[in-house]
Amino acid sequence: MIQGSSTFIHVGQIHVDNAPHAISTVLGSCVAVCLYDMSLGIGGMNHYLLPFWNGNGLQSPKFGNIAIPKLIDSMLAQGSTPKTLQAKIFGGASMNIGASDAMMIGQKNILVAREILKEYKISIVAEDVGGQNGRKIQFDLERGKVLLKYAQRSDMMSGGG
Repeated sequence: MIQGSSTFIHVGQIHVDNAPHAISTVLGSCVAVCLYDMSLGIGGMNHYLLPFWNGNGLQSPKFGNIAIPKLIDSMLAQGSTPKTLQAKIFGGASMNIGASDAMMIGQKNILVAREILKEYKISIVAEDVGGQNGRKIQFDLERGKVLLKYAQRSDMMSGGG
């Protein structure tokens, strides 16, 4: 993992930055979408908890259907176009072993990411999703690479979503 110029984001946050910086987070059933524009050397990441905003209260980037378009808009505001963007998706683990289908939040979070990126015609070039383990990720904006480390359940108790 890169030390120094890395910004850590929490649930409901979106961050866009440029090389040589990095963006990191910790994920359980939450999903992070990483967008990268190689031609501009900029990238962005979101971290959302639930797939869909239910219409109650304020629209929040804690919901995938709010967080993903907001991330895309943030990248477009920096000069990117959907054609120059590449996406990588991480997270969506099944943290509750034996959970019913209705509780499969991780899988729903993954599906909403795939659907919205498809709508915007942004290609998904890599993903590490699902499974039983949480993840620690760091998005290296200098190289456009995401460094991934699987997290143990004990690591997840300290704020990973």
